[in-house]
Amino acid sequence: MQIYLVGGAVRDQLLQQPVKDKDFVVVGATVSEMLDAGFQQVGADFPVFLHPTTHEEYALARTERKQGSGYKGFSVHASPNVSLKEDLQRRDLTINAMAIEVVSLTDDTPVSGDVIDYYGGLQDLESHILRHVSGAFSEDPLRVLRTARFYGRYYDLGFTIAEDTLTLMRQLVNSGELAHLSAERIWQESSRATMQLSPQVYWQQLFEIGALTEYFAPLHDAWEDTHIRETVQTALYFAGQMRLNLPQRWALLVVSLTPSLFNNEHTHDQSKALRDINDIGNKAKVPKAHTQFATLFAQQAETLSMINSLSAAKKIDLIQACGAHKEPDKLSQLLVCSHVLQLATQHRQMMLALNSFHAIGMTDIAPDLKGPAIGAALRQSRIEHLQAHDTY
Repeated sequence: MQIYLVGGAVRDQLLQQPVKDKDFVVVGATVSEMLDAGFQQVGADFPVFLHPTTHEEYALARTERKQGSGYKGFSVHASPNVSLKEDLQRRDLTINAMAIEVVSLTDDTPVSGDVIDYYGGLQDLESHILRHVSGAFSEDPLRVLRTARFYGRYYDLGFTIAEDTLTLMRQLVNSGELAHLSAERIWQESSRATMQLSPQVYWQQLFEIGALTEYFAPLHDAWEDTHIRETVQTALYFAGQMRLNLPQRWALLVVSLTPSLFNNEHTHDQSKALRDINDIGNKAKVPKAHTQFATLFAQQAETLSMINSLSAAKKIDLIQACGAHKEPDKLSQLLVCSHVLQLATQHRQMMLALNSFHAIGMTDIAPDLKGPAIGAALRQSRIEHLQAHDTY
């Protein structure tokens, strides 16, 4: 019997990131041997066991074979004859397919500390690349979301997704396999990704490969508008930097469905936006409290943005509408969301101005200008460029 620390714990240890959970693979053992050692089996048909004291997961080495649709359509084969290499081959990404041998079931001290790496995980870690282990990646549609989540998680470390892996992700999306994922798993991956430091990366990646159309179709449609998409992505970035909670981040994401807040179009049917927020919540199994908060923000976002100019009567009405007389914290959270959205809008406006500033140079003005006339001409040309390209 040989025991190995595997997956995320090895990856994060090598990246010098905090190790939150430890998972182990046991090679050469049977179910009865694990039970005799005091481990508790998780599920009747799945060879995963909980350690009697640490409650960490120990799985028998296993292989999987695709038999049906979705991430549940697999038959699992666990046997003392399954090797560590075979077990690691079924994993999603090379950086998650490394192992370190430990002493025993009761002692997780590394035997030597050497990393067992059959599939190039160490090289991909060094190169900051997320790459699939094998063609088996295409058998599990959940890996589309997991890869996007890992991309968001390690985006600030400079990681990118390998082009051939992106191709497989797009093929999975186009195959319709995402429709077979449970809403619970969709929300589990999406909520975890939304709570990362750069939550916008996950949603942008899913949008780019068309993966939002199954469970988040109204969001995909709204993000076809570059102005809305870039503003909301910036808002999500600020939300991550400011450590906003999940309801606030969710509200900032789905406020995309209220285009009047971005395009100064007051003819938009707000009731449709609210229906879309509710429909996404139902389809993706978003907790009701999050949907309710997002709905309230969409309803009151315009009023919240004008706090300084509201009359006394309007402020009292806002207190009533938000239920702030019962939950003052909710009003504070809504105000923070409003400020983040305004900050994102201002940021995008100034980035457009910066682009116009850099877009115009000496070759764009008359060559015979002298002295102060050069600065004046550059300034005027930059103003005209911004006016022509400003989408606000």
